[in-house]
Amino acid sequence: MPIAKGSGALFVVFEGPDGSGKTTQTMLLRDALQKAGHAVLATREPGGTSIGEQIRTVVHAVENGSMLPLTEALLYSAARAQLVGEVIRPALAEGRFVISDRYAYSTIAYQGEGRGLDRHMLQQLTRWATQDLVPDVVVYLDLDVQEGLRRKQQALDQGGEINRMDQQTVDFYRSVRNSYLQMAREDADRWLVVEACQPVEAIHARVLSHLSELCERRRRRVQGG
Repeated sequence: MPIAKGSGALFVVFEGPDGSGKTTQTMLLRDALQKAGHAVLATREPGGTSIGEQIRTVVHAVENGSMLPLTEALLYSAARAQLVGEVIRPALAEGRFVISDRYAYSTIAYQGEGRGLDRHMLQQLTRWATQDLVPDVVVYLDLDVQEGLRRKQQALDQGGEINRMDQQTVDFYRSVRNSYLQMAREDADRWLVVEACQPVEAIHARVLSHLSELCERRRRRVQGG
């Protein structure tokens, strides 16, 4: 279902474990929106800016195994602050769709539930880093932990790079998944949970349908219908 022009732009975030298809779905959505005539910005976390990419290199480097959980959270948040201020807010102000491969929810899941940092503290840090910018839609690509690890190993076997966040326990990844599902339950109107084991095109179609419905509801509200 195409998203009609003039329906207003959205800030869309894809969340989920490595191997769930976030990057693929980000690119598919970008291409579909551009084909429909929309102005689109696709970005990623951590990264998306020169400063953010430098932080990504540091926080993901396997030689930084002694990095403290709090340091990790602060680095991710610093990259996020730069991305929001330099890239995302200006794009939204121009009326562009913004699609991000990860956002602040990764910090709540990975550094909160996964690392055991205080969730309230992380939420306050996130509000400061983003200046309260929240997406219109969070698409969570849910995947069984063992399947996610299998996909990640397959990617590594094919020449993919390993990073420090790949070297965690199965219990860590289970805690992360539980955190994501909890956030989805707590904010059900904003979150769309999609089973990531489906074919890529089926997931893409579900996302497009959801966004089209959301834009149509927004258009009717603006028109008073």
